[in-house]
This record gives sequence, C-alpha cells and structure tokens, in this order.
Amino acid sequence: MRNPFSRHWLAGARTILAGIALCSAFNVNHAGAQTPAAPSPETIAKGKTLTEAGDCASCHTADPAKPFAGGKRIETPFGGIYSANLTPDRETGIGRWSDDQFLRAMRYGQAPNGSRYYPAFPYPHFTKLVRGDIFAIRAYLGTFPPVSNKPPPNELRWPLNYRALMRLWNFAFFRPGIFEPDQSKSAEWNRGGYLVEGLGHCGVCHTPKNVLGAERQKARFTGSLVDGWFAPRLDGASRSGLKSWSVDDIAEYLLSGRNGHSHADGPMAQVVLNSTSHMSEADVRAMAAYLKDLSAGPPEPAVATPSPEQMANGEKLYKGSCVACHELDGSGAPRIYPPLPGNANLQSANPASAIKIVLDGAETITTPRAPNTGSMPNYVKWSDQDVADVVTYIRNAWGNAAPATTPADVAKLRK
Repeated sequence: MRNPFSRHWLAGARTILAGIALCSAFNVNHAGAQTPAAPSPETIAKGKTLTEAGDCASCHTADPAKPFAGGKRIETPFGGIYSANLTPDRETGIGRWSDDQFLRAMRYGQAPNGSRYYPAFPYPHFTKLVRGDIFAIRAYLGTFPPVSNKPPPNELRWPLNYRALMRLWNFAFFRPGIFEPDQSKSAEWNRGGYLVEGLGHCGVCHTPKNVLGAERQKARFTGSLVDGWFAPRLDGASRSGLKSWSVDDIAEYLLSGRNGHSHADGPMAQVVLNSTSHMSEADVRAMAAYLKDLSAGPPEPAVATPSPEQMANGEKLYKGSCVACHELDGSGAPRIYPPLPGNANLQSANPASAIKIVLDGAETITTPRAPNTGSMPNYVKWSDQDVADVVTYIRNAWGNAAPATTPADVAKLRK
C-alpha cells in the first residue's frame, strides 16, 4: 500500500521545481507582476552590432542628444514620413511592446494596433531576419534611456494618407519570409546575402521603384534617385556597375568611405559613417563578396556622343578649375581626389550625383581607416549651361561614356 504522505510530498516537490523553472525565466516584482529576465550582455552586444549594420540610428534619430527617439522627417515621392520613437518610453516609444509585437513590426510591418507601416520603414527587407537577431536588436534598444517624444503626423498626399491602403500594397508587393541560404554558395556569400538583402536593406536606395513605391525586382540594384542623389548600380554592369571593382575595393569603400575608384558622398557617406565603418571586417567582406557576385541586370543605356560645342566648353571649364586636384588626365590622387577615367559612379545613367557635387562641393568623410581629409569647392555661381557642360565633359572624356547633361537637369537640382 502506497503512503499518501509520499504522494503529497512528490506533488509539493513538483510545484517547487516548477516555481524554480519559472523564476529562471521571469523576475517577480513587489507588486506581483512578472517581467522577462534581463537580456545577457552578449545579446545586447549582438544587438548593437546588428542595429549598426541596419543603420537604424540614421532614420530614427532627429536629435543626436536623444538617440532613437524618432521624429526625423523622411522624404518620399508621396510626401513626408516621420520616424518612430524606438526608445523604451512606455507612452510614445516601444516600452509597452511585447516581443511578439516587435517581431510582427520587423517581419510583417504591422503596428501593435494592427495597422500597417509604410515601406519607408524597410520591413520588406527586415522580414528576412531570424528571430534571434530581431530580439537582440530589441534588447539593445532597451538599453537607451526612455524619451517622451511623439513624432508629428505623416504628411502624405491623398489617398496614400489612408493606412488601410497598405494592406493592398502588401498583397501586391510584399513577400514575407526569412533569408534562404543558397547551399551551393559559401558561408561568407550567404552571410553577405543576409546582410545586403535583409538587415542592410541596400535595395531601398539602389533599386528603382515603380509608381507605387515598390522595388522593381527585375531591375534589382540598377540604381535609383535618393534625396536628389543617384544611388549607383551595384550589379556587374561594365561602365556604371561594380564590374571594375574587386571584392577588396568594395570592402575598403564600405569600411573607410573611399577606395582607389571613388569616394562616398551624399546619403552613402552617412551610411558609411553611421553603419558600415562600424561593422566587422568579416561582415563587410561578406557583403562585398555577395555584391561582387551579382550578375549584370538590364543593359546600360546606349549613349549618343555629346555635341562638340558642349564638350569644348566643358573641357575649357575643367582645365580652368579642376586640373589642380584632378590632373589634366583626370587621374587625381586616389583616396584623396578620386580618379575620373573609368569612374563607375560618374558614368551612371542619371547625372544627379555629379551635378550635386559640382553645385555643392564635396568634403571627404573621415573614418578610423581613412582619417585624412579632402575637399572640393562648390561652383554654384556657374550657369546651368556651364555646369551641364563640365559634367557632360567629365562623364565622356578619357574613354568614359554617359548621356549628356542638360541645363534643365541642373536647374532642377539647383532648386
């Protein structure tokens, strides 16, 4: 006959063990509420690395004294969008969010109230992240002081100011799912694909969009306009893509903001400063390996020879104002003054970036790997015709080939 006392003792022991197991996963405060255990230092460090790789601070920090408090205006072809507050503030930030709500935001673009985010928040790319990385990012964001900051309402044109339309947009263009490794490729290539296609969301800037703002998948990484600049091709196109760049060239550019071919400027300079220059060399080299393996997409546009008059005036302006740094033959001083012959960015189908640099001047960014500075004065006082002529000249001299620039192109960017 079994002893009833032993049955009660065993039941009590199971209860105690269950309580120990629960307490290992939760801390119980004095009010009796359960809160998740604090993330480990390793998880937070991983989240920091991932957050920097995603360049989250660039969009979600309007005031440097209040990192991740949101409120930064992001210009889109459809109007302005203000970034969300990612600090742990419980009223205006993500302090009340559950892990599942954060996961749904990152993976499906869905807010806690069920509404859908606009794809200025790149959830079509973040959907490729694995759960552990998503939760590590949240753990890192939780280390920042809570800031009460409610961003202004978005300023989108009708009818896109109705969020309900995003359900239709998602049905048409959004395909959720984590990054699927290619077993025929190396571990480095797959790591690079995970970063480029997912966390790094490179396609947001470097892939052209359709009329509804969705990336044109048949023209992936063939370049697109961003804030008045042209984000160049990242595929293997011969003139304006990365065919002439080696894996080492790409990695050097991402780590330092410059290489023997080009310098980062405009929005890409901020990506280097805030993101890729902080990444590990292994991760950056993986991205470089993946990008270098991209085959050329749609062919580069045929280029008509610019008029002799435009080339002659452009050459005269170049010799009068540019040779001191860029040399008569355009060779410049690599990593200080970028060389112009064979320059892929310079030969992009769209001349916007070259025009911006002539109008606004340029200042070489400095990073730990490239601390020396360089600058170029602006030529904003030149006429639209003169700017168009010198840009056309440098885009077509020394064996370069690119469409001619018009005064109308310059006037549009001057505004």
